[in-house]
Amino acid sequence: MNASQVKQAHYSIQVSNDEQFNGHLVLVNQQHPVRKKAKQLIAVDTFPSIKQIDKGMKLEKTCLEQLHLLLQACGGIDDIVAVSGYRTKKEQTQIYNDSLIERGAAYTSKYVAWPGHSEHQTGLAIDVGRLKATLDFIAPAFPDTGIYKSFRQHAADYGFILRYKREKQSITRIAYEPWHFRYVGYPHAKLMEQHDLCLEEYIDFVQHYRYDGEQLVVQEKHATTSIYYVPAEEGSHTEIPILQSDVYRVSGNNRDGFIVTVMTKHQEKLPGVRGNM
Repeated sequence: MNASQVKQAHYSIQVSNDEQFNGHLVLVNQQHPVRKKAKQLIAVDTFPSIKQIDKGMKLEKTCLEQLHLLLQACGGIDDIVAVSGYRTKKEQTQIYNDSLIERGAAYTSKYVAWPGHSEHQTGLAIDVGRLKATLDFIAPAFPDTGIYKSFRQHAADYGFILRYKREKQSITRIAYEPWHFRYVGYPHAKLMEQHDLCLEEYIDFVQHYRYDGEQLVVQEKHATTSIYYVPAEEGSHTEIPILQSDVYRVSGNNRDGFIVTVMTKHQEKLPGVRGNM
């Protein structure tokens, strides 16, 4: 994967500036709250083989589909349980307040995001755990061995990142959470893994690549993907250039603009690209 100067035919689309707060690459943390309601939420029950700690859990549609594929790929469908997916702000507030009462402020500040600042409110975050009789809802056991290690090793291929790594705590402001995975899409998850970047760092990294300058280009056997940042324009809309390609996706970064991902296929099928952009 490398960066290169790319000049290709393109067309433009107009996107509402409100859309910079939606998409698979939105950055949610203490400095950047959830600004828009989650979209395309569907029940985890859609895939009956996925184990849930409680019925009625929801996730964003693509996130859930890729989670199902990831569980199948790592062989964890019978041993890994979905502990927590989408939460409303009201639910996050209840969890936060309960944690303050039961575990104290120090613990809560490490492991529970402020209401309105939780990735779970996007429907793109999933807490997973080792399936067993008793489970800690806030910090479920998720070992770094066996099937659980395989889940972690396969995650990036299906668009997931381990969101809160131990060595990134000074940036994320959240303690190490081996159970918390965030869907960002492929190849973004793979790039973050290869460059050892957390989401905060990746958002900064991508801003160096523009359509009319150097783009971030991912060359693979079956496809070429170009990634570039478009800052939000003043006013209500932003004009976004889209390279001629087979498929594209535009995501807001929940900060100041948009990240464009365009893929050109080399063959009809893409067996080497498991994740969904």
